[in-house]
Amino acid sequence: MQGRPTINDVAQAAGVSKSAVSYALSGRGRIGAETRERVLAVAAELGWQPSQQARGLSSSRTYAIGLVFARPAELIGADPFFAPFIAGVEAELSHHKYALLSQVIVGGEAEEEEGYRRLASGGRVDGMILTDLRDIDPRISLLRDLGMPYVAVGRPMQAIDGPAVSNDDSASVTSAVDHLADLGHQRIAQVSGSRALVHGLERERAFHRALAARGLYAGTVIPGDFTGQSGAEGMCALLELSHRPTAIIFANALMAIAGMQEAARQGVSVPADISVVALDDNPIAPFVTPALTAVHTDVLLWGSLSARTIMAWIEGASDTADVTLPSELVVRGSTAPPPSP
Repeated sequence: MQGRPTINDVAQAAGVSKSAVSYALSGRGRIGAETRERVLAVAAELGWQPSQQARGLSSSRTYAIGLVFARPAELIGADPFFAPFIAGVEAELSHHKYALLSQVIVGGEAEEEEGYRRLASGGRVDGMILTDLRDIDPRISLLRDLGMPYVAVGRPMQAIDGPAVSNDDSASVTSAVDHLADLGHQRIAQVSGSRALVHGLERERAFHRALAARGLYAGTVIPGDFTGQSGAEGMCALLELSHRPTAIIFANALMAIAGMQEAARQGVSVPADISVVALDDNPIAPFVTPALTAVHTDVLLWGSLSARTIMAWIEGASDTADVTLPSELVVRGSTAPPPSP
């Protein structure tokens, strides 16, 4: 190495972000003890000394937050969650003079890992927003090793190093099941989201728990992927059952609306023949026919709180804690008592 070693040199040698080096050297910010010790050891080995410019933490800050999508671009565009969520993130970040740097990964796990490493080790972002949590999520240990602060969007199934901003999936599913059970439905099915994601798994488990709590039959679950196509296919599969359900809970409004269209195509009336509920509301839900009963969560606020939480975590705020958003079942025209036997 020629010349005086820099923070960039320490970050590259330690395999962490530039922000992680600053946090370790300044004693501020939120990074793990193991990462801090590794950075300090590398700095000592390289003979790093703070220059006048580097004495402030701000000298190595990028004021940018990273967001990596490991979904096909067409699925991101089709899922009605992401547009308002990103709008909420962008609005909050811009208010504090931060920028959002996002990447869409179209390859497999190796390409996804490289995407995170590129953002972190390249010193391009100060923190990450982690979406689409998985059952055993390798990105959590990766970000820990990189010394990269992050906020989890959703409730993870493993211990994490930072805060989480989530809604209560169990409560959302329970409210939908209770509403249908109160109407008299005994055969309730679910067309779920992806089982590869934590909230898909949790909603399916919550569905079975809620049915058991009401003493109802074990419900059929058809896996979907949050697209309208999977909603239509799920409805078609359930209508083919010899003892078809009298009510269906869909993972989101897009799937539910597509499912209602498929029911209409087959001459099945909603809600006279079959009731429909969506777990994720959508602005169009009140304007379809019949208007869609759905669990409403303020996704714009979800994005805003996620951005606010990661900025606070980066700044080392001592009161940064997990946040759980409220949700509410909005009853509209797509649910009614089951048809008479």
